[in-house]
Amino acid sequence: MNTMRFGVNYTPTRGWFHHWLDFDLDEVRADLDSIAALGLDHIRVFPLWPVFQPNRTLIRPRAVEQLVQVVDAAAERGLDTAVDGLQGHLSSFDFIPSWTTTWHRRNLFTDPDVIDGEVHYLRTLAAALAGRPGFLGVTIGNEINQFSSGPHPDPDRITPAQAESWLRKVLAACEEGAPGKFHLHASYDAAWYQDDHPFTPGHSALLGSATAVHSWVFNGTAQRHGRTGTATEQHAAYLIELSKAWATDPHRPVWLQEVGAPAPHIPAGHAAEFTEATIAAALDCPDVWGITWWCSHDVDRALADFPELEYSLGLLTTDRTVKPAGAAVARAVEQWRGREHRPAPRTTALVVDAGDRVSAPARSVCAPGGAFFEAWMRLAATGARPTAVLAELAGDAGHLAARGITEVLTVDQVEHP
Repeated sequence: MNTMRFGVNYTPTRGWFHHWLDFDLDEVRADLDSIAALGLDHIRVFPLWPVFQPNRTLIRPRAVEQLVQVVDAAAERGLDTAVDGLQGHLSSFDFIPSWTTTWHRRNLFTDPDVIDGEVHYLRTLAAALAGRPGFLGVTIGNEINQFSSGPHPDPDRITPAQAESWLRKVLAACEEGAPGKFHLHASYDAAWYQDDHPFTPGHSALLGSATAVHSWVFNGTAQRHGRTGTATEQHAAYLIELSKAWATDPHRPVWLQEVGAPAPHIPAGHAAEFTEATIAAALDCPDVWGITWWCSHDVDRALADFPELEYSLGLLTTDRTVKPAGAAVARAVEQWRGREHRPAPRTTALVVDAGDRVSAPARSVCAPGGAFFEAWMRLAATGARPTAVLAELAGDAGHLAARGITEVLTVDQVEHP
């Protein structure tokens, strides 16, 4: 039975992710109690890389032990745990070890010593967790692709081939540490939308146990289409279906690993409605592994220098009170509890032509304002349930049949209003 997974990205109420510096298991347990009360079945947690591996050859045993305690505490409350490895980037802040920066500046993706350190670290985390109840697997890092290109102010520039080589090495390290677990990598939407970005759609759709998508409508979608526009409410569903164009497995699982209601693009009074619409649209997509909301708890306003929208993304407040969006997620969980998730195939496919399949040099057609994006949303606004197919596969009868596609449309065939 294909049961939908519902979870949340865990943001501790006391000290945010800096809580690893002053770890308090009782506080963590209280946070997890409030998450479990929503009916959720998993969390995604974020060990800070410099805290856990402050030197290339030093992985702090106490920090790893504390991570194991979090995973165990979650399991005691019926919550499975996915662990992110290389943190990496979180809520506008970078957390990179000192052995990769300034006087020790080395490329995160190509330097042999750095890669050795990353592989050892990821293997160590995975091995420490491999036998723990509820441990799902390791995600390489939170949107670590943002370090590889602009608009990052100091990128470690690489080619798509170098990105793939790095991904294969670090994913293999996770598999060595915890064989058979749910190991994957996660990119922010530049992988799908930015023409010259070295992490490509193919990397996301082909490497790892599942395809992870992160849906944020502050990327121009809400600005262009408004808070209740089809494109805004179906952006997450769009990314899920777009990812399938590059997948060779017609039923590859897709994890909506991050999605949230960012103010002011989604005003606080509209957050619950947006949440309900986003979840409903995502649940209408076949082969979705799960939905993991960003994030569990608000960021404490005593902490400085976050972008304004980051403070209010939680399903719960910092005193663990359920917010309207949290209540909306809880209703969805209750509605789907025990039900099989098997939506009908999406039989209409829109052709996406991003150029070469491997490098996708024209993938900006998929971005908000791009020809493919806007045509897909026009179709969706009519009540259609479109998916996506690569131009080179649009005439492949076997590929279309495997995906249940019976109608193929080009962008030019989708009428403008």
